[in-house]
Formats: sequence, structure tokens, C-alpha cells
Amino acid sequence: MEEIVSKQSAITVKIGLNANNLPLEMHWSADDGGIKDSPAKAVMLSLWNPEDNNTMKIDLWTKDMSVEEMKQFFHQTLLTMADTFEKATGENLIAEDLRDYCYHFAEKMDIMPEK
Repeated sequence: MEEIVSKQSAITVKIGLNANNLPLEMHWSADDGGIKDSPAKAVMLSLWNPEDNNTMKIDLWTKDMSVEEMKQFFHQTLLTMADTFEKATGENLIAEDLRDYCYHFAEKMDIMPEK
């Protein structure tokens, strides 16, 4: 039996661009999360297209995002991807491998948290 959509929710990202279409500012909102026009400096959006069996993606960051912030953003995103992959697939061993890589990434990028 097919499930019926009983509700819709919106997540929006507004990008303020300069004359050369470079992102200067970003704000995002999430109806169900109670978030309205929250500032952001970067977004990575991946969507699975079942017709093409392929990922569509958008990667944007503001011109004032520092390299150090980008390193942290990537590190935290990779860690989150490991958690999401494990939750979605139950593949805990490969998720741990990815977390190990994240530790290596943080070490190489010199962003290891202070102990």
C-alpha cells in the first residue's frame, strides 16, 4: 500500500550575490525547525536523482569564509556523513573507517581539537 503525503515542509537558502555572481551572504530557513533567516557562510547540498541514478549537488561558500573555516566545515561534514551512512545502512565498520580518515584529515589540516 502506497503511503500518502500528508504534509509538506520547506527548507530555503537565500544567496546574496555580487555583480559577478559570487556569494556574499547566505541565510537559511526551515519551516519545521523554527529557523528563519539564520546566517551561513557555506552550503553543500546533495540530492539523489533516482531517474539518472546520480547525485546532483550544489557547493557554495561566501567570499569572506576563511580557509580555516572551510577546513572545519569539511571535517565536520565528513564526520556527519559517517554518522548518516551508518544510520542509513547499518554498515558500522566502514563508517568507523571513514571516522578514522576524518581523524587523519584533521591531523593533516592541523585542526585537531585541543585536549
